[in-house]
Amino acid sequence: MSVLPTAGNHRPKFFDVKFYPYNPVGASPIFAAISKKHVVVCRLSQINDRDTNPCEIIQVIRDDDNDASNFACCWSKDPETQRAWLCVTGNGAKVKVYDVKAGKLVKTLVGHGGDINDLATSPLNPQIIASASDDTTIRIWSLAAVHAKQPCVCLLGGEGHSWDLLSVAFHDTGRYVLSAGHDQVINLWTIPEPPTEHVDAPIVVHYPHFSTSEVHSNLVDCVAFFGDLILSRACHEDSIVLWRIAGFSSDDPPPTFFDAPTTFDPSRQTRSAFAPTTTAAQPAQFTRLMQFYTPDCGVQFFMRFRMYHAPGRHPILAFANAKARTMFWDLERFTTYSRYMAALKDAQRDKAAVPPEKPSWLIVKKNSKKPENASNLRNLAVADQASMVSASPDPESATTFGFNQKTLAEWAELYDTSNARGMIKPHRVGQIEGAFVGRQVGWSPEGDWCVVVGSGNRALIYQRWAKDIKSSTPGA
Repeated sequence: MSVLPTAGNHRPKFFDVKFYPYNPVGASPIFAAISKKHVVVCRLSQINDRDTNPCEIIQVIRDDDNDASNFACCWSKDPETQRAWLCVTGNGAKVKVYDVKAGKLVKTLVGHGGDINDLATSPLNPQIIASASDDTTIRIWSLAAVHAKQPCVCLLGGEGHSWDLLSVAFHDTGRYVLSAGHDQVINLWTIPEPPTEHVDAPIVVHYPHFSTSEVHSNLVDCVAFFGDLILSRACHEDSIVLWRIAGFSSDDPPPTFFDAPTTFDPSRQTRSAFAPTTTAAQPAQFTRLMQFYTPDCGVQFFMRFRMYHAPGRHPILAFANAKARTMFWDLERFTTYSRYMAALKDAQRDKAAVPPEKPSWLIVKKNSKKPENASNLRNLAVADQASMVSASPDPESATTFGFNQKTLAEWAELYDTSNARGMIKPHRVGQIEGAFVGRQVGWSPEGDWCVVVGSGNRALIYQRWAKDIKSSTPGA
């Protein structure tokens, strides 16, 4: 845990944290944390013990605007010099772009008609950023020199949202954007290719290609893509939902703007260009897949999760609640668990053969009365399936596949995804002393660091593969 700099006796809240994504592989990761008045830029270094602070503050930028109250940031680069730029926003309807090394304001983007609550950078082009505003619109900005006179190249609005926006996210392809906010609506927009020449006015997109208010029943403060799947969270629900839009595939050509469904039928809570109608073969326009349990968030909102997802690495979901707990889920474990349980239940497998190898993270719970020894477990595991279930009414004595019922129940709470409405408990929890409300999670580009910012002028720093760090996260 690190303490970030303060202004006098003021203990600021930090609302956003983003890692610089353009460093060479193996370089020390750099992140920026955003409070109302300050940008704190830090470098992380490898450590070998828990008493060493891995965080070095390399730059502090103060917003000189007396009315500044910043909430969000995203990284970019100077298109000519490739120097690191950081875009910062909040109230006042402006996006301020800073040269991080110099600590100087480079430019200001103006155009929104309300406070801006979130920023995102296109994964394909560091000069393209998206902003989500209280004016119910998303603006796509270009920081390229050719667009200096008209930096807003696209406006997503019209009939998309009816209330303040809180979250915006790009798809990996850079062609789709998600938006969500106070109206409980989650929209998927197809954005046009950024223009390569000066434009006099932005392209206006009036309708999203997918829109729903059925996933959540309260304001949505965080939404993100996970491949072609979607993760979203709403206030008061104590869960993060993973779901799929029926018919949507980024491998298909992007739909045209004429394909976007209009609001001609206001009674429809979900509208989609990817599955326009519901039939017996296609009963729903979206499908819930699983829910991650995030207890103790209380009445707080503006609390954001972050998924780490990179080729060859386990995808890890992280979220911090309002009771100083950071929760982690390793999504690779769901597939491994499903295969392992299917192998145990396979009626055709040779019962005399060695049982399937149990993943090391599946912990066997001992019976509180009389623990089973290893030989008994092996005999039960290779016995006929019909004899595996004990007739004992005591749940701690009853065994299935050689494991007591307490063990199997706890495994199911952590890894069973068969019930889309079931709450999946976190695979690991980091707990700190004192009061702390998590606001945002950041992952380093290579996934070896996780930083959580929030209240109390603190940043929680987790090292993913550290053997000596108590709060390390699960990993590949």
